[in-house]
Amino acid sequence: MAKSTLNETERMVVTRVFDAPRELVWKAWTDPKYVMQWWGPKGFTAPVCKMDFRVGGKFLCCMRAPDGQEFWNGGEYHEIVLHEKIFSSMYFSDPEGNKVEPAQYGIEHEAIADAYDVTTFEDLGNGQTKLTFIGNETMQNAIQSGQLEGTKQILDKLAAVVAELAQAK
Repeated sequence: MAKSTLNETERMVVTRVFDAPRELVWKAWTDPKYVMQWWGPKGFTAPVCKMDFRVGGKFLCCMRAPDGQEFWNGGEYHEIVLHEKIFSSMYFSDPEGNKVEPAQYGIEHEAIADAYDVTTFEDLGNGQTKLTFIGNETMQNAIQSGQLEGTKQILDKLAAVVAELAQAK
C-alpha cells in the first residue's frame, strides 16, 4: 500500500458536516453520476467520470474549466471500508488515464512521493455525517496553490448534491 513521506499533521485536512446520513454522503462521493455534479471547484464541470470502485480499481475524471481547458485526474483505490474510509492515490493524467506531469497542464506542483488521499465518513448521529478529506499536499502548499480553497468549493458542491439526494429520499 502507498505510504506518504508526510505525516498527517503536515497534510491538507478539510472537514465538512452534512445534514444527511452517512450512507447518503457515501453514495454522493462514490457514484460517478453524482461525482460528475461536484468534481472540480466552483464554475468547473465534470463531463467525464469513470470509476471502478473496488480495491485495486481505478478512476478517471475530467474537470473542465470555465474557459474550456480540461484537466484529467486518474487514480486507484487502495483501501475501502464501506461507509467509513477510502484510501486512494490520485495523479494528473491524460484522457486515457496515463499519468502525466502537472506541468503538462501548466501547473507548478510539488510532487509528493507515493501521494495518497484519505476520505473518512463519520456518523455523528441525528442524521449528520462528518466527512474528512486528507489530501496529498502540505497545508502550506495547498493554501498557496489554491487547492485548499478549491477543495472547500468542491465540498460546497457536494453539499448541494447531498441535499438534493436527501430531499428525494
